[in-house]
Amino acid sequence: MTTYYTNEHEWISVEGDIGTVGITAFAAEKLGDVVFVELPDAGRQVKKEGDMAVVESVKAASDVYAPVSGDVTEANSAIVDDPAKVNADPEGAGWFVKLKLSNTAELSGLMDKAAYDKFCAAQ
Repeated sequence: MTTYYTNEHEWISVEGDIGTVGITAFAAEKLGDVVFVELPDAGRQVKKEGDMAVVESVKAASDVYAPVSGDVTEANSAIVDDPAKVNADPEGAGWFVKLKLSNTAELSGLMDKAAYDKFCAAQ
């Protein structure tokens, strides 16, 4: 399994042609306490860098963008029922959706962990 990161602070862990997507710990910390999450339904097609989900915190509402194009195969209903899971484990149990990737070549434009950490340090 390989994990990639975007400059909008989303992550995607890819195994085969399925990617699990969420927001990074950096993003969750900046947002503050998450109070609401809106996720797409299974079957929805998303485009790379297009709106995919919404996350609201006590500080702000923010769009979550798709790191790659694909079809939503599963949404994490646990974070809809308990949005605090996003803050508690943003890069684990706080995942947002699973996608069936439609173009794995899109992953090449994303950052690895070292590049993402360097990107965050410059923020």
